[in-house]
Amino acid sequence: MRNTSLTQSVLEGNRLALSRLLTQVENESSDGRAALAELFPHTGRAHLIGVTGAPGTGKSSLVNQLTLYYRKQQDKRVAIIAVDPSSPFTGGAVLGDRVRMRDLSGDNGVFIRSMASRGSVGGLAQTTAALVQVFDAAGYEIIIIETVGAGQGEVEIARLAHTTLVVEAPGLGDDIQAIKAGILEIADVLVINKADRPGVENTERALRSTLELAHPTKRVFRHHGQAMSIDAPEPDSKIWIPPIHKTIATDGTGIAELADSIARHAAHIRQNGDWAVRDRARLGSELEAVLQSELMKRFFDRVQKEKYEAVMEQVIQRNLSPYEAVNQLLNGNPNQEK
Repeated sequence: MRNTSLTQSVLEGNRLALSRLLTQVENESSDGRAALAELFPHTGRAHLIGVTGAPGTGKSSLVNQLTLYYRKQQDKRVAIIAVDPSSPFTGGAVLGDRVRMRDLSGDNGVFIRSMASRGSVGGLAQTTAALVQVFDAAGYEIIIIETVGAGQGEVEIARLAHTTLVVEAPGLGDDIQAIKAGILEIADVLVINKADRPGVENTERALRSTLELAHPTKRVFRHHGQAMSIDAPEPDSKIWIPPIHKTIATDGTGIAELADSIARHAAHIRQNGDWAVRDRARLGSELEAVLQSELMKRFFDRVQKEKYEAVMEQVIQRNLSPYEAVNQLLNGNPNQEK
């Protein structure tokens, strides 16, 4: 199947063609890149939802229930990209989120793709954005990107998604760690999953306290030695204050309310122009990543390996600093065009 016919089949909804093209794109083949160029004018319509949080919070089960809701209640086509940790032996994905999403099997309106993080910070592979473009062009209205939950690097998801869900769970003892990591700062919607477990009130209290630091709802002052409070002015309507939802993904509790908040957030950022801002930032970040990769490739294509190794050895011997080494490689390369 020629590449042009493959992309045309993807646009027509052929799942086999879509699967083949996703593999080409993930492997960064020349055919995959050519297909992305053909498909790019057909992108920009999907709502990108990022789901992140610590391991053990039930992200995959939550994505499963959220997808079922979109299919049954709204009849929307949903693509799921599950970014797994890479196997140290094969480089492939090892978690297999599809095992936890068996409820979605057999639904032609759902496409699940597990991919390896390949060691990229925060578990987001560089090709994730490219896979998103393929699903977008293929007509999937909702694209959910579920990340590994590897810690501070998870803030990368905010660069890719229109709406970011940060998932917490009671009893994990990581409330303060999440706050320290800054992961709550990227949340558009906060989710306390496994809300039937003990300690849910403490988790909710910790999250609300963090939100109130950023968006105070009361002003506290002292009058004659007693603490008193008054309501703060109404927040600017342009400011989105992340709602907190309690869910039980195993039985679907709270999923409808969560989906409603996601829809309200999408409407909010479309209305205030933030949707376009996020798209611009996402595409700009992708452009910079591709540019950096291509410049590195061209550099190593032009520089002599012996020259590079010689300069590297001087760095190892502490005779050159990395900055001096780069300057020498860029300006002293005999193969470089005048």
